[in-house]
Amino acid sequence: MSTQDQDREQTATQNLTLVQSVRDALATEMELDDDVLVMGEDVGKNGGVFRATEGLYNEFGENRVIDTPLAESGIIGTAVGMAAMGLKPVPEIQFSGFAYPGFDQIVSHMARLRTRSRSRYTLPMTLRMPYGGGIRAPEHHSESKEAFYTHEAGLKVVIPSTPYDTKGLLISAIRDPDPVVFMEPKLIYRAFRGDVPEGDYEVPIGEAKTRREGSDVSVFTYGAMTRPTMEAAEELAEEGIDAEVVDLRTVSPMDREAIVESFKKTGRACVVHEAPKTGGLAGEITATLQEEALLYQEAPVKRVTGYDVPYPLYALEDYYLPNAARVADGIKEAAEF
Repeated sequence: MSTQDQDREQTATQNLTLVQSVRDALATEMELDDDVLVMGEDVGKNGGVFRATEGLYNEFGENRVIDTPLAESGIIGTAVGMAAMGLKPVPEIQFSGFAYPGFDQIVSHMARLRTRSRSRYTLPMTLRMPYGGGIRAPEHHSESKEAFYTHEAGLKVVIPSTPYDTKGLLISAIRDPDPVVFMEPKLIYRAFRGDVPEGDYEVPIGEAKTRREGSDVSVFTYGAMTRPTMEAAEELAEEGIDAEVVDLRTVSPMDREAIVESFKKTGRACVVHEAPKTGGLAGEITATLQEEALLYQEAPVKRVTGYDVPYPLYALEDYYLPNAARVADGIKEAAEF
């Protein structure tokens, strides 16, 4: 057993949901570092729309858990100024689909201040936003537009899929000297629990995680789609198809080395995400495989994604999101080509 594994066994753990891990990470860093503060709509006394900041207002006070007006441009812009002056703000956008009024602040200031100032200023800020569908929410509450942020040099984009990774990645994001967009898959906020160490620990940003070893086909995914992908892989194992599941965890910078190495082993690939197909990250992954591992390829890369339509309301939501059956069909198509 490695020293790291021994340390993990000896560390006291909590059995937390994903959203509880968010709260635990925030509380941990706020306790350790007085420069860390939380801000956003209803994050204070109400504890946030998903209760991700519940109790922090009473614990740390109104100067570090700040209820803001309903003004995303103001929330993000204020956080940019705070971070430039040395604080470590963690602004929350209630739903990722509400971030668009603040997009100018994200693109023009948050992503560019280090470059514009020739590194005189860094921005140690983490922009949290619940994203994705499956919770029967109204319009602008269910988008999966992570590709927007990956286009901006200067931003890191992190999307966890487990409670353990959520806490470790969020702590890493808060400690990062540069801005991080931290997208939380709200479909699995309370879908399951996992062991999460007490105290502080980091999960490295930019490193993928192989959730299941396999030899027949590589399946790349992240966020809420990791669960149906794992379910599909286990079902297909009973049919003799051995799928390897790689959870990206960070979509910018993307762990291209892990993607290529997995593909070299299997020669076949399927990419799963709930964002629309056109312009989605599946295209970037496919291009990476073409550029760096073409001679290993044995079949076309299969994409299992959301559709190129506006996100539907309740009645059609389950048809839009990739489920285990649709993922399994995609994996089989790649494996049997």
